[in-house]
Amino acid sequence: MPAGEIGNRLKLPSPTLSFHLNHLRHARLVDSERHSRLIIYNAKSRTMGGLLDYLSGKCCAERPLKTSSPMARRNPTPKHQYNVLFLCTRNSARSIMAECLMNRWGERRFQAFSAGSSPSSEDHPRPLQVLKQFGYETAGLSSKSWNEFAKPSGSKLDFVFTLCDRAAAETCPAWPGQPVRAHWGIADPVAVSGAAVAKRKAFVKAYTELERRIRIFAALPIEVLERYAVERWVSEIGKLRLAA
Repeated sequence: MPAGEIGNRLKLPSPTLSFHLNHLRHARLVDSERHSRLIIYNAKSRTMGGLLDYLSGKCCAERPLKTSSPMARRNPTPKHQYNVLFLCTRNSARSIMAECLMNRWGERRFQAFSAGSSPSSEDHPRPLQVLKQFGYETAGLSSKSWNEFAKPSGSKLDFVFTLCDRAAAETCPAWPGQPVRAHWGIADPVAVSGAAVAKRKAFVKAYTELERRIRIFAALPIEVLERYAVERWVSEIGKLRLAA
């Protein structure tokens, strides 16, 4: 987004903002491009992800940062837990991975679920293989109908994210709790044909994009943000251009 918009959101004066943007650009954490009279700044998500991995895994191994794996820490149960539902039509790959990722990186602030309008009758093996490869527990993951979460007597939902364009275009049930909704479009790895290597690469790419979005989302100070600010943030996260 343009520097002026960044300054408005962060409530920073222009000199302070320019100082920080110049340092971020020098560190190659952001890049910029001119569009007519505006200079548009973009976060370099792949570089930032590498920096976070380095800080949490190598630089500060003895003093884990907030971004390090929650499985390595013993955090107390938060006062408030947010329920997050991920939707895909078949609920067989992307949403399954997102559920698992959120339950790790949410640090018990978030309880994640996944479902679909036409859930698959058989679990797709490859997303579970990718999750296991990266050290995730996959027990209990399965395809479910979104009707299970639309019951008036069901648990209140705080966030609902669609991950495929088809699910985003469908008429969803009335979710209990009036959740914040956003579309985080991820290319369908199941649709990739060809050799096994190409298929696996597609699933790893989907996993990587989901992990980066979820880690950004899980770091938001939701407790102190107004609803309109949360809605705007989750929408922006869904628009991030994430490198493979």
